[in-house]
Amino acid sequence: MRHKIVILFVFLATFFLSLVQAVGYEVRFVYDGDTILLDNGEKVRYLGINTPEIDHKFQKDEFMAHRARDFNYKLVNGVRLRLEYDKQKRDQYGRLLAYVFLENGKMVNALLVQKGLAHVISKDGNLKYRDLLLSYQRKAMRKKLGIWSQDFKGDEEFYLGNRGSYLFHRPSCPFGGNISQSNLVQFGSRYDAFWEGYSPCSRCKP
Repeated sequence: MRHKIVILFVFLATFFLSLVQAVGYEVRFVYDGDTILLDNGEKVRYLGINTPEIDHKFQKDEFMAHRARDFNYKLVNGVRLRLEYDKQKRDQYGRLLAYVFLENGKMVNALLVQKGLAHVISKDGNLKYRDLLLSYQRKAMRKKLGIWSQDFKGDEEFYLGNRGSYLFHRPSCPFGGNISQSNLVQFGSRYDAFWEGYSPCSRCKP
């Protein structure tokens, strides 16, 4: 009996310690709408979403980029965060990939999508919250919030989507040409592709 009590005590102590560690990160710096630096030195890239780039690689700020960063800053600055991981824990740059939760349980990734300040991106099998995030994205698209207030028709007659990667491409893109027939899907506009939760190819930039 005493042995069982000791085991239970150790279990509970471990459990509550894990909770303290889980909601124990504070933000040191906010880079943009989807990337932050924690007080432990770890850089975190939000999973499942992509926000507009800020003056990236000598390019102009993308539409709503500063609005996304400002909203992200208001959400996470000076508060404790809980990180939740998916299939892939780090990206090629060594950044942690995570769904970020506030102390009240709300997911920062989702809040950005709800405001129309991010679009859904599904990479490398990290699909835990894809359906939830996509439902929020569609609501923001219907309301024309944030990034969805601009024209998303595009300049091609159609676009090629890959069911395996959830990316869409211009018809002339080499990556689009290599999509297998089983994964190939065609969209009439960029808006249609985003509606289905596909994100633009970084090479052909549809």
